Amino acid sequence: MRVVCLLPDAAPSSSSSSSPHTFCDPADVVLLRSQLLSWYDQEKRELPWRTLAGDTLDRSPCNLLVFFVVYFSVWVSEIMLQQTQVATVKDYYNRWMKKWPRVQDLAAATLEEVNQMWAGLGYYSRGKRLHEGAQKVVTELKGQMPQTAEELLKQLPGVGRYTAAAVGSIALGQVTGAVDGNVIRVLCRLRAIGADSTSPAVTEALWNLANSLVDRERPGDFNQAMMELGARVCTPKGSLCSQCPVQSHCRSYRKVGTSSEVDLNSGACSLCPSEPWDDELGVQNFPRKPAKKAPRVERTLTCVVTRPGEEGDEEFLLTQRPNKGLLAGLWEFPSLLLQEESSEVKQKRALCDEISSVRADVDADATDRFQVVHIFSHIHQTYVVYGLRLTQSDTHTQTDRTQWLHRAALQEAAVSTGLKKVGQTPGCCPGVPHLPGSNLVINTS
Repeated sequence: MRVVCLLPDAAPSSSSSSSPHTFCDPADVVLLRSQLLSWYDQEKRELPWRTLAGDTLDRSPCNLLVFFVVYFSVWVSEIMLQQTQVATVKDYYNRWMKKWPRVQDLAAATLEEVNQMWAGLGYYSRGKRLHEGAQKVVTELKGQMPQTAEELLKQLPGVGRYTAAAVGSIALGQVTGAVDGNVIRVLCRLRAIGADSTSPAVTEALWNLANSLVDRERPGDFNQAMMELGARVCTPKGSLCSQCPVQSHCRSYRKVGTSSEVDLNSGACSLCPSEPWDDELGVQNFPRKPAKKAPRVERTLTCVVTRPGEEGDEEFLLTQRPNKGLLAGLWEFPSLLLQEESSEVKQKRALCDEISSVRADVDADATDRFQVVHIFSHIHQTYVVYGLRLTQSDTHTQTDRTQWLHRAALQEAAVSTGLKKVGQTPGCCPGVPHLPGSNLVINTS
């Protein structure tokens, strides 16, 4: 096979008959749709939001309530699935829909309740935006959900181009493609798109391609089938090409199967690969992504403060984070980001100031108690943890932004996964109040 790209610096279109990056024959598109949907009907996973979505287009008066419940469930699932695996989302989704089955129910909830329900799912701003969107639907849109992908994108916070297209096609039956990470991989391999998949030219080309392929009768199912294919067959590594229902359309697979040369003029086309084909990678030559930026390295001083509870159990002091920024509105142990320009003595004294509400003093020469590492998507975080154990209850420490919780309640609270790691670390305060190497001075006078 010899494929020649004759499109200098242009995104592919359905009229570009000579481009290897598009489907030039309409019959091929019809066949691909049929093959993909047949596979999806037989192999799709039974997921709670798909089960509920059943008949999404029936908007007759007697079914209107069901329609809006289905619409809301699709919106919730798509927000939860952003950068999060299906296996992780299922339990969260089920608990969420049981508590807030309608958009009005979510709008009436508090942000604290939303954060608590979202705790551990990551990317916490998603839950906050979902809550804000529900409140906007109820108060500004008078209970009416947006009726097109374009309206979703304009009217609801936290809804981007992909989410609007996915919800629009699945819940509303709108004929629009939807391009997420899985679909990017499938399309790049199908059409040998080897340029940086995050570049504007490639992004727009992939959306054009997705819109040209989407099935007109079953747009929601087609988009879910593309995502399912990328998640289970056309995977980032170890692709199961022998099980692919659209294998005959895949230029990457043909390159591997025939060991023939694919001639792409990378210097003339913004979609062609800029690097030579690597036989060891096979279909994994596509898509090409830029090297990931190394995560930012941060160290945070954290103090686990405990006091005797009324029933003999230890209670933990938590403070609430600001309403904006990383982990906005969540609860944490009193913490302070370490600054390189500060001396260690000043940093520890600053931590003492953070926990001044407990009326306890910490020796500025105290040594590290233990460290806990947690990796966010863009931050390599190390918590340098100290412990303070009050010998008596102090009733003056409860404020609007502080609270005392038992260990069991701590695990259910709106606390980030990283801070839960700290609380779950063996020897964290209860049971081992004074670890070797700690030099903590408590003043309860």
